[in-house]
Amino acid sequence: MFRPIRQDIESPRLHNLGHQGAVVQKSLPVRIVYVIEGDGAVREGLARVLSSAGFEARACESVAEFFRQARGLRASCALLDVATMRGCQLELLESLYHAACVIPFIALSSSDSPSSKQLALQLGAQSYFHKPVDSSALLDSIEWVMQRDGRIARS
Repeated sequence: MFRPIRQDIESPRLHNLGHQGAVVQKSLPVRIVYVIEGDGAVREGLARVLSSAGFEARACESVAEFFRQARGLRASCALLDVATMRGCQLELLESLYHAACVIPFIALSSSDSPSSKQLALQLGAQSYFHKPVDSSALLDSIEWVMQRDGRIARS
């Protein structure tokens, strides 16, 4: 059975204080965003946009791969292709629904049909974008979701 991914607002990082070689642990905001997208070119393009904006992007080809990669790791947000959701078994969709309580996600779709939007919202999507996605609007939405959920400080 799927266990929700543990989420904390901050991630530990090591920093050297300089004198006497002392190393302390300091918390920095988690800025990990998972990209769950079946199309490799789109997945890598979104990962590049996220990386250039200062996020740590983790690319996954399927929801099942996302659950394998994300187990035990912390994330700030996930981008999820609606077509990738449609190809899931019911158990994975149920797990995704429960994970959405822990990791907010933004839905992306090449189809702007009402049924795509409805599926995304039923599964807990915080935002919905029709592809091709405007990079600035997507990054603003990610920041909004993270700020709203207290995952990063407001600027």
